[in-house]
Amino acid sequence: MLSDDILELLKNEIPLIEYERYIAQLKFNEKESKSNLAVFNVPNVLISNWIKTKYRDKIAHLYELKTGIRHNVEFIIKNEDIKFKKSQIIDSIERQKNTKNTILNPSYNFETFIVGESNKYAFTAAKSVASKPGVVYNPVFIYGPTGLGKTHLLQAIGNYIQEKNKIVIYTTIEQFMNDFTYHIRNQIMDRFREKYRNCDVLLIDDVQFLMNKVQTQEEFFHTFNELHANKSQIVLTSDKPPKMIDGLEDRLKTRFEWGLIADISYPELETKIEIIKKKCELDGIALNKEVISYIASNMGDNIREIESAIINLNAYASLMNQKISIDFAKNIIKEQIKQKHENINLENIIKVISKELNIKSSDIKSKKRTTSIVEARRIAIYLARNITLNSMPIIASFFNMKDHTAVSHSIKKINELIEKNENFRLRVDEIKNKILTKEL
Repeated sequence: MLSDDILELLKNEIPLIEYERYIAQLKFNEKESKSNLAVFNVPNVLISNWIKTKYRDKIAHLYELKTGIRHNVEFIIKNEDIKFKKSQIIDSIERQKNTKNTILNPSYNFETFIVGESNKYAFTAAKSVASKPGVVYNPVFIYGPTGLGKTHLLQAIGNYIQEKNKIVIYTTIEQFMNDFTYHIRNQIMDRFREKYRNCDVLLIDDVQFLMNKVQTQEEFFHTFNELHANKSQIVLTSDKPPKMIDGLEDRLKTRFEWGLIADISYPELETKIEIIKKKCELDGIALNKEVISYIASNMGDNIREIESAIINLNAYASLMNQKISIDFAKNIIKEQIKQKHENINLENIIKVISKELNIKSSDIKSKKRTTSIVEARRIAIYLARNITLNSMPIIASFFNMKDHTAVSHSIKKINELIEKNENFRLRVDEIKNKILTKEL
């Protein structure tokens, strides 16, 4: 069945934990669906709202790639009156018909973006380019680790500009590549070029996945040139700056560096707390200060995962008719926290660092004092302390050190380098992100 194929494609593109908790509960409603309308049954309104916010547009795009027809996607609660459901679907279709541009998530706007030291520059750049697209900076390239708000800023730019009746195209680079493959296979490249080269603003997410895609890079190169020549605004996001994207043609790297480059780094604890407060305010979720601090301190730096934990926590509280106390919160999200840390072990860290820095694993654990080996060892110790549950004595034993004071010294040295050297900080962040992505 087509709907099964679509959900399987989605499964490969989103976190497995989100698929199993939410998407897996969708049931295709063949009776209500039509040639350009896909309707799914969902068990409750919480899951319905969550999927609408995060993945409805993604599902619609996957239908378009599979069939060549833009689908409206709707969700209905099993126990609701059927007349109400049909009117709800019709209203939603009419709203989508009246949207001239790319369907963006309306909650991704500048007002809902929490600004801290880690993202202030990128936020300011995004607001500037939104107010004067194609004039102030072009292109704008925003980079940083996964889940820190790049997509939010990208879509905030799009939502702001769409209000001025400009044509905005937002897509991930993966969707762009799938779109390109579909059109070239069906020999209708004129339609592809008309779509991507006749817009006022092109917003591309995760451009790092262009690496080693020679044919797509060629097409994107010419699309970029035509848009730039026409003073159409281009905004790109990536997990690393242009010069560090392996497998990307130099001519594209050069063009990506023509305008403004801004980074988003891991948020400070205060920023995470404010993000959680804003999320609760927008979704009508009541969390006290103790619960908010616990989530901010224990769920890591990925904002997407933090938001998922809040939604999950609220869903459990609503279904079980319980108030969200600190004990309740700890019990509900303990598995997420446990999985996050337990799935990463010291050997995994050594393995990734060995590959990334081209240092033998045995050398990292040895007592060799070569500069490159010492640096690799210190990075390994720093990350072991930051992203695993191991104590300093255990880490010291693993690295054949005398005691925990040597571990503390190594962490201090890495923190000093991170403060002084931007490129070094980026490299450590990149390694950390690869370890987390690999293991979770």
